[in-house]
Amino acid sequence: MTSTILDKQRQIREIIACGKSPKYFINSYVKIQHPIRGTVTFTTYPFQDDVIDDLQKHRYNVIVKSRQLGISTVAAAYALWLALFHRDKNIVCIATKLATAQNFIKKVKVAFNSLPKWLILKPKVGDSMQHIAFGNGSSIRALPRSEDVGRSEAVSLLIIDEAAHIEGFDALWAAILPTLSAGGNVCMLSSPKGASGVFHRTYVDAVAGTNGWNPVELMWDVHPERDEKWYEEEKKKYSEKEWAQEYACDFLGAGDTYISGQDIEWLKSISRSPARRDGPQGQVWIWSEPQRTHSYIISADVARGDSTGDYSTFHVFDNTEGEIAAEYMGHVRPDEFGKLLDTWGRFYCDALMAPELNTYGHHAITVLQHRDYPNFYYPQKEKNPNFYPGPDDIPGFNNQGKKRELILARMEEVIRNRLVKCYSTRFINQLVSFVDSGRGTKIQARKGTHDDLIISFAIGASIMNLGSIDESARLMAWALVAATNKTSTQYVRPDGRAPASNAYADAYAVLNRRAIEAPYSQTQPLSDAERDFGARLPEDVRRTLGGLGWLYK
Repeated sequence: MTSTILDKQRQIREIIACGKSPKYFINSYVKIQHPIRGTVTFTTYPFQDDVIDDLQKHRYNVIVKSRQLGISTVAAAYALWLALFHRDKNIVCIATKLATAQNFIKKVKVAFNSLPKWLILKPKVGDSMQHIAFGNGSSIRALPRSEDVGRSEAVSLLIIDEAAHIEGFDALWAAILPTLSAGGNVCMLSSPKGASGVFHRTYVDAVAGTNGWNPVELMWDVHPERDEKWYEEEKKKYSEKEWAQEYACDFLGAGDTYISGQDIEWLKSISRSPARRDGPQGQVWIWSEPQRTHSYIISADVARGDSTGDYSTFHVFDNTEGEIAAEYMGHVRPDEFGKLLDTWGRFYCDALMAPELNTYGHHAITVLQHRDYPNFYYPQKEKNPNFYPGPDDIPGFNNQGKKRELILARMEEVIRNRLVKCYSTRFINQLVSFVDSGRGTKIQARKGTHDDLIISFAIGASIMNLGSIDESARLMAWALVAATNKTSTQYVRPDGRAPASNAYADAYAVLNRRAIEAPYSQTQPLSDAERDFGARLPEDVRRTLGGLGWLYK
């Protein structure tokens, strides 16, 4: 009799201890199915204990994890503890597919069936391949993404297994959120799959401390049985992308971003806040002020201007320094955007202006022409650097058909070879969701994201060399000015430095001779060198030279 009483007292103590601590409950009574050893006691590792603590401590947990760490099994065991020792808990697991959902419930049932009967305070009252319910009103369900998940009832604990790999999860998440309004907890866990989507955004914001979620990263090496030897042997079995996704918790390496993860990381390493902000709503980000001796290009992607649609964007390329001097992204109508381009083009030393030549781009270009903007890009310059536009020639950058692929390839080359430094976090954020899915699909932004800054940057990257040609002509114009001064004996650049190349010195020699012999002659034939030089003068330089119009007629 005494022995029976003592046994019951011990059982009561055990029930209380289990109810207080999920770690004690799991390590003392839960069994799992091991793929080799069969049914074994679940003895948790320290990193698994930390996950259990996080599930208890934090309402929202987002876990990016390596493969084969047993985190889904930990979640199933924790769900069982919550259901057994708490009343009316509605626990839901969302999985990638039906078989995965059923496997989650199978883990719960293996654990439940291994418990001593005296530890089960309320019997099981419901049982199916996707559901288990208890007499205390608590239940655990596992559902594939295809089902109408949790739209009509509040959830106590929502476990989202392999969230990054659930098809259509972004839309699903929007439907799920109302079910958590009553105070439910969420555990979102997954290996990474690219740097976009709800799972990636939730984890990144959690690390930044801006969304109230608790971030957990579990690399391959948190498992005590994995060492360098294991790493060397296991890594041989995977490609770089597969390893990044399955074991390294690397969002960029695991994705199909058009720009490589390594290059995006480089951009992140040099990114910085703008020195100042200007323009509408402060959306013109400025990193460097204009320098008279620098060459600039402004490339632009023009949108309709709807507040919920695509953005109008521009980049100011500093050809001299090889960096982005300024950037704009905002919602403005094409006519207002044309005025904005005019303002900032003149601010940056009459930058070579290259808006995208689409429907809305035409409108912005017309505004620029009406405002007598002095320096346009013309597509004919790609084949003929000496091209001089006539009244019927339309400026702007044609980005249709295969040209889009070409400028994107040029952008990738420019970034990969570190030819231009771009400091913008807005640009980087678009790059991480700009993907090449292969199989002949279009390279584009993921659904719900934008690529406007990418197109603007790609246009500028494609005409950088043309911009440097105009700079050569501009410097040659200074040689002409120097040559018309009969007391001048040596050409120097406007910044006081010596000529950048022999071409400038040669231009000075030719033009100095011309200026001395017959600077305003209308009849003496031009030499080939003079004619070539005159054809390359920018429009603003031509106007400045005025009376020397003989040179470019």
